[in-house]
Amino acid sequence: MEKRSAVVTGSTSGIGWEIARALAGNGYSLMLNGAVTGDAGEQKCVEIRKEFGVAAQFNGADLADIEQCAKLIAQADENLGRIDVLVNNAGIQHVAPIESFPVKWWDAILAINLSAAFHLMQHTLPGMRARGWGRIVNIASAHGLVGSPGKSAYVAAKHGLVGLTKVAALETAASGITCNCICPGWVKTPLVDEQIITRAASEGITVEQAQANLLRDKHPSERFTTATQIGAMVVFLCSEAADNITGAAFAMDGGWTAQ
Repeated sequence: MEKRSAVVTGSTSGIGWEIARALAGNGYSLMLNGAVTGDAGEQKCVEIRKEFGVAAQFNGADLADIEQCAKLIAQADENLGRIDVLVNNAGIQHVAPIESFPVKWWDAILAINLSAAFHLMQHTLPGMRARGWGRIVNIASAHGLVGSPGKSAYVAAKHGLVGLTKVAALETAASGITCNCICPGWVKTPLVDEQIITRAASEGITVEQAQANLLRDKHPSERFTTATQIGAMVVFLCSEAADNITGAAFAMDGGWTAQ
């Protein structure tokens, strides 16, 4: 395969890290991004270089800042030579009823989970169009397809990301670019661990019981989707086999949205 490069946001841990590793394992040079401090981002790059022998760099852009989004893409273009794949994975969460949902959290979730994807796509698409090839993969959620109480901002942002994906797919359909989204259900990440701990405390049960209840409530499979599986799906969507797949929202949710 021709050597290609990718930008993966939110890629220093969890789902994003496994996506980055999957792409690196298929020869992609990488620009990592994440909200980490000190030299943690560079250490992640060192891990990628040692394990996979590909170029890896880090940009700690705050994706809620439009100018920093632009600089992230500019740096990736300059240092990697081009951007063939953009994976919009970064996301944050807060849970509260609408009437008491903090406005600052609403604004932050919409900025990072939705608006950042728009800004990064806006700066990346011209180069993809010029080269006649590109892949955009947006990591949405089962909550991009269905709702849950207490998650107004997250559900709104993820539904918006699914819609943005469809528009981008239509606008680029004849250009050699595809745009798809993946909608995972519960994935064992620090974000979900926090929700499990909160649920255990509020219901007065053990963390293990809360985890089992979480899965039974939503996943008929009673299993977590894994970050490794999501990474493999991203690689597939970037492959020749997926050349004519665009505008799709792939549920990876143990049957959640089939109910």
